[in-house]
Amino acid sequence: MTGKKNTEEKENIMRKVKIEKIVLSIGATGEQLEKGVKLLGILTGKKAAKMKSKKRIPTLGVRPGLEVGAVVTIRKEKDTILKRMLVGMGNHLRKKQMSENNFSFGLKEYIEIPGMEYQREIGAMGFDVTVVFKRTGRRVSAKKMKRGKVPKKQSVSKQEIIKFMEENFNTKFK
Repeated sequence: MTGKKNTEEKENIMRKVKIEKIVLSIGATGEQLEKGVKLLGILTGKKAAKMKSKKRIPTLGVRPGLEVGAVVTIRKEKDTILKRMLVGMGNHLRKKQMSENNFSFGLKEYIEIPGMEYQREIGAMGFDVTVVFKRTGRRVSAKKMKRGKVPKKQSVSKQEIIKFMEENFNTKFK
């Protein structure tokens, strides 16, 4: 009996595509950054981390150590937040927004999201959304002890991301 294949094809769980995390980010300095941190807190219910500059860009007035952005990473309740963000985009994405293992899009104003109302102290502000995908077994390359190499075939291609989004979120692509 060994060596015979089942008549049913079993899906390989190691090839299954999953959403690893969603990252919301805002780039700003000074007072605008504080408004951005408030906005990310309202959107996610989490505290935003401020990002500091590492380079000097004199034309933009940026110096090392200056806070230039805020970011929030969401690992739980990814589906509900992603659905809300996609509705703000009209559930349409472009194929050129896709990359290997992730895709990104920006919302010009947070009031485009259903259920969000205008906040006077924040004003009109936009932010970026990055969705990161993975397959089972990716942790092998990320862990600290007994780290292993993950082959190229373990990464998630653009076509697989498009198929995943069409099937699970009914997203249209241009």
